[in-house]
Amino acid sequence: MALVSRCPADLLVALRRSVRQRGDWDQTSRRVARALGRHLPGPEILTAAERDGDPAGYQSHLLHAEPDGSFSVVALVWRPGQITPIHDHVTWCVIGVLQGAEYEELFALRDGGTVLEEVGTNAGAPGDVSGFAPPGDIHRVRNRGTGVAISLHVYGADISRLGSSIRRIYDLPVRTVPSGR
Repeated sequence: MALVSRCPADLLVALRRSVRQRGDWDQTSRRVARALGRHLPGPEILTAAERDGDPAGYQSHLLHAEPDGSFSVVALVWRPGQITPIHDHVTWCVIGVLQGAEYEELFALRDGGTVLEEVGTNAGAPGDVSGFAPPGDIHRVRNRGTGVAISLHVYGADISRLGSSIRRIYDLPVRTVPSGR
C-alpha cells in the first residue's frame, strides 16, 4: 500500500522541481533548501498528538515518500533534552525548523578516523532552513530548549524503503577544540 502524502501540494511541486534538476548532491541540497524555505509549512502539518512527542525519545513521522524514490519528507519531534547519536547520512538532507529550536554539533574524523573533533555548531530557530550533503555530514542534533521542537527533513532517498537516513553511528572519542582557535 502506497503512503498517502501529508505534505502541501505546493511544497511537493517545489521539491520535485528542485530534485529533478541536474547537479551533484551539494547543488541539490541547496536548491531543495531554497524550495523548502519558500514553502515551509507550520507545525500543524502534524496532529496534536504527534506534536506532543514521546518521553521515550525523539519521534520521526514519515509524511511523504516520492514514488520514484528520489526524496522523502519526515517530521521529527523532540522533547526537551532529547538527542540523536553522532551519525552521518546515506544522502543529502535539508532541514527546516517549524517550532522550538534545534541545536546541531558538527564533527570531522581525525587521527586516521579514530577520533571525532567538534568543528562547529548551529542553532536553528523557527523558519530557519539548512542543508548538507555527504561527505562531511557527521553531526548530532538535540533539543536544548524548554519546549517541544519540531523540524521537517527532506532526504534524497526513500526512507519508507530504507527505514532511516542514517548511514553510520559513530562511537568514537570526541575532541573539543579550545575556543579561539
